Amino acid sequence: MKSSKGHVISRVDEGSIAEELNIEVGDKLLKINDQDIEDIFDFQYLVQDDHLDVLIEKADGEQWLLDIDKDFDEDLGIEFENGLMDDYRRCSNNCIFCFIDQMPKGMRDTLYFKDDDSRLSFLQGNYVTLTNMSDADIDRILKYHLSPINVSFQTTNPELRCKMLGNRFAGDALKKVDRLCADGSGIELNGQIVLCKNVNDGAELERSIRDMTKYIPNLQSVSVVPVGLSKYRDGLYPLEPFNKEDAEKVIDMIESWQKKVYDEHGIHFIHASDEWYFLAGRPFPEAERYDGYIQLENGVGMIRLLLDEFEEEYQYILENYPEHLKNYKREISLATGRLVYPVIKELADKAMEVCPLLNVRVYEIINEFFGERITVSGLLTGQDIIKQLKDKELGEKLILPENLLRSGEDYLLDDVKISDIERELNVKVGISKCDGHDLADLLMGVNNE
Repeated sequence: MKSSKGHVISRVDEGSIAEELNIEVGDKLLKINDQDIEDIFDFQYLVQDDHLDVLIEKADGEQWLLDIDKDFDEDLGIEFENGLMDDYRRCSNNCIFCFIDQMPKGMRDTLYFKDDDSRLSFLQGNYVTLTNMSDADIDRILKYHLSPINVSFQTTNPELRCKMLGNRFAGDALKKVDRLCADGSGIELNGQIVLCKNVNDGAELERSIRDMTKYIPNLQSVSVVPVGLSKYRDGLYPLEPFNKEDAEKVIDMIESWQKKVYDEHGIHFIHASDEWYFLAGRPFPEAERYDGYIQLENGVGMIRLLLDEFEEEYQYILENYPEHLKNYKREISLATGRLVYPVIKELADKAMEVCPLLNVRVYEIINEFFGERITVSGLLTGQDIIKQLKDKELGEKLILPENLLRSGEDYLLDDVKISDIERELNVKVGISKCDGHDLADLLMGVNNE
């Protein structure tokens, strides 16, 4: 009789321990060392041992108990249908700044799911508010030594945090950080503050930064990002956009704290996302100030890294391909969001200066779908790209940044596929990685065909 429990295996790596033992896709993992496996935390902890008794159920219901000797930390080479090996935890908050609440109706269901799951924080880098975590969850993180954990602080003022998260337990949830950062825990955290004008900025931001410094060295970094405001905010908390003067104040405060923290701890710790520097019209900090780009996925240092990588590859191409640059003839176009458009245009112009036969047109796509206040490329839709590039000179190929696409897929947020864009615009579409080396190679015709 088949077990109703267990975790269905969806992939077996070639040459892995699992393949050698004839574990197959569709088999179920029932137990390791006679212990039930609640989720991915349990699995990753138990599988580290150098000796395992693994109970597998085959598709016909037959159960195999496999005796495995392996190197410590060696992987079995299996993946599961559900990456968490458990149900995803839905967010129980009602945040005043939540972007999902600002989305129009009619999009695919997965875009409306709000997760607040510490396991996704560990696996994928998602940020969690801690309101969904029990003391038992904290115990398991400490026991299994799972880190880093990414935490959405928003503010360290308990009363204000309850208001911002729409959850009366949100203030008390901050006490979990004390346990995660206790002496000897070894748990690393990264933090995030979504800044809302006249809510958690100004003196409240100053307080939060001051409070969070006490968690160093466990808390490695904190990013401050401006709230994203779409045009779909009817009935939601009245939030205002930041202006140039606001951005200057935020940067001044953060850079002041960076100096203090660096003098004491040797890290810059608190970081302003790139959007603040665009809004303030200020140059981006040098690479050293980003502490190894620890907050890159939060839009912190992406432009500095792009510029430095482009310059490095640009100089390499100049030195090694001088004849190619003279004769390289091509006509292409690039489309990007409003925020990064000036930077991409500058780099394209730089490439054309040394490639006299190169013609690159860079197009700024306005986000009409979500509203013009949304300026990042990753939230552009296929319909906006098609509408705004219709009848434009696109050359032999249109290049789009890969952050437009869902990971591993070929469609955008609004389910428009790359093939749809090619058909509607009658042009071949290429995808560029979001790094400066790839952009330089692509523009200057080196190693990109």
